Amino acid sequence: MKKIVNRPEKMVTQMLNGIVYAHEEKLDRLPGTGVIYRKTRSKGNVAVVSGGGSGHEPAHTGFVGKGMLAAAVCGPIFVPPTPEEVFQGILVSDQGAGVLLIIKNFEKDVESFLAGRLLAMDQGHQVAYVIVNDDCSLEENSFQKRRRGVAGTVFVHKILAAAAESGLSLEDLKTLGEKVVRASNTLGLALSPAVVSKEHQAQFQLAEDELSFGVGIHGEPGYRIEKLHSSERLAIELVNKLKNHYPLAKGDQFALMVNGLGGTPLMELYIFTNDVRRLLELEGIKVVFKKVGNYMTSYDMKGLSLTFLKVEDDCWLDWLKEPVEAYGW
Repeated sequence: MKKIVNRPEKMVTQMLNGIVYAHEEKLDRLPGTGVIYRKTRSKGNVAVVSGGGSGHEPAHTGFVGKGMLAAAVCGPIFVPPTPEEVFQGILVSDQGAGVLLIIKNFEKDVESFLAGRLLAMDQGHQVAYVIVNDDCSLEENSFQKRRRGVAGTVFVHKILAAAAESGLSLEDLKTLGEKVVRASNTLGLALSPAVVSKEHQAQFQLAEDELSFGVGIHGEPGYRIEKLHSSERLAIELVNKLKNHYPLAKGDQFALMVNGLGGTPLMELYIFTNDVRRLLELEGIKVVFKKVGNYMTSYDMKGLSLTFLKVEDDCWLDWLKEPVEAYGW
């Protein structure tokens, strides 16, 4: 296993320093924390803040910038930041109209961000939150939906941050966010697990000719292991499962994201995207917005995820298309 790193325990802080150095005209870091914030502010507007464990790059720092997040709060690899760091992220972001937290639906993430929220509210800050649960994979044994927060979180970032820039109130942004989350579904697959360092053990194993459907972004195993299929067969599995979450009707509009999990070449993502295109055209599903690339990764996992977002309001599409200055978008 070959990695371009120094000491494993220094990976996150050295990465954050590198990000700020590469984008110093737009980003800064609170010393001693995992808080990356944007230098340009939107006074009088709600600030949108997100974050979580590192290892998902470009999430979440790649979405900090004008038109998107005010700050990202980063923890260790696959581990959320502390409540104190979340509190510091809120303090550096609040421009007087309050802060909206976008939290991925993992127990420890929710606990940490909500505890940080309470610290900020005790200091007089208005802080609301939205919990993203777009993952529609199943538990292997119980067949219960997992509903973790995965790549669909990026669409939530984009829409809510653009809506905040347009002047929506904190209360209206929370209501909007809950609608966007309900309209989002994501399903992923892996050809190999994530291995962060020699000290990190993969949570599942796959043979050279196997893949796993329904994996998580923290290296969690999926709901089914099969022999590797063609891209077209993989697209059929994901598209069929995702479209079953919507009562499709003529005129429905969708945004989609083909998201790399860290170790998949762009060529393969675009081949898969083309297979998705053909299936959606056969189904008569209208796609009005699309993104292809690495947005919410799982360190070096080979695999991808597919996100569907039903665009329920023309404003959502306008906000998705609004220009931003964030290096990961």
